Amino acid sequence: MNSRTKILLIYTGGTIGMRKDFNTGALKVFNFSKLLQRIPELKQLDCEIETISFQNPIDSSNMNPANWAEIAFIIESNYSGFDGFVVLHGSDTMSYTASALSYMLENLSKPVILTGSQLPIGDLRTDAKENLITAIQIASLQENNTPVIAEVCLYFEHKLYRGNRTTKINAEHFNAFASPNYPALVESGVNLNFKSELLLSKGSTKGLKLHSVLDTNVVIIKMFPGIGETVFSTLLEIPNLKGVVLETYGSGNAPTEDWFLNVIEKAIAKGLYIVNVTQCTSGSVNMGQYETSSAMKQIGVISGKDITTEAAITKLMFLLSQNIPSKDFQTVFETSLRGEMM
Repeated sequence: MNSRTKILLIYTGGTIGMRKDFNTGALKVFNFSKLLQRIPELKQLDCEIETISFQNPIDSSNMNPANWAEIAFIIESNYSGFDGFVVLHGSDTMSYTASALSYMLENLSKPVILTGSQLPIGDLRTDAKENLITAIQIASLQENNTPVIAEVCLYFEHKLYRGNRTTKINAEHFNAFASPNYPALVESGVNLNFKSELLLSKGSTKGLKLHSVLDTNVVIIKMFPGIGETVFSTLLEIPNLKGVVLETYGSGNAPTEDWFLNVIEKAIAKGLYIVNVTQCTSGSVNMGQYETSSAMKQIGVISGKDITTEAAITKLMFLLSQNIPSKDFQTVFETSLRGEMM
């Protein structure tokens, strides 16, 4: 009996899937059906690798909820036949996709690892090979015939992160991602250093449950000194708008001017959900710590705690599609569903 783990490699697009034509200098899409021929090192991994690609690979700048659903459907339809999944994805929106998939794939009991690269797979100095090989290796690891990882993760530049804890921090360096408020789950050096105590527990025995529909009637608003009443109130009055991620200062602070609080209070009274997240790279919203956030807490603004903006906006899309009673929405949002917040 063949006991080797089986990994499905899903190519959506992005730099990692490109190779340079050295005659013309143009970038072309890599043929993943010939992956083992191009990267013979993969043969040293104790696993079987199959590949599937979007019919029309896309730049991650064009990634949208329909594409997230396509990735999720591929995983669901192949779930019983594979032990783990590696999703190749452009880096620009990878944290959004990782966050969205974490909510869409409920009761996950197998690894889904997103990775990509800053340079094409055919470049001499590429980071693509290490990212790809190690992501596959981690996805294939098992203990007692059970996957070690059972959550949506992101692997980049020697570190495996919880996907919904990440954000892209650099457009030029190989260490393009960070997880500001949660440590890396695995660090790759001479050995793979697992921090088992940080991993999510395996999904329930109920089996994978796919949530393919997200509500996109949401917006992100970043506070800045000088934002005016007309601009702010107009944004909150967008037709069919249901949810707002409000990026505030520090630990969740915002102006205490009457007009600002009145606009928010009016919007919440009409049924709009407003989530408070911090603009800071790391740290947490703590409404009530200062006077400038106490008023927002009192009028029903939801605390995003230490969630990233990427995880907050995709969580909002997900929860808005779940028909949660309005009286329970704040409590559900402020509860960690997939390890996305403390």
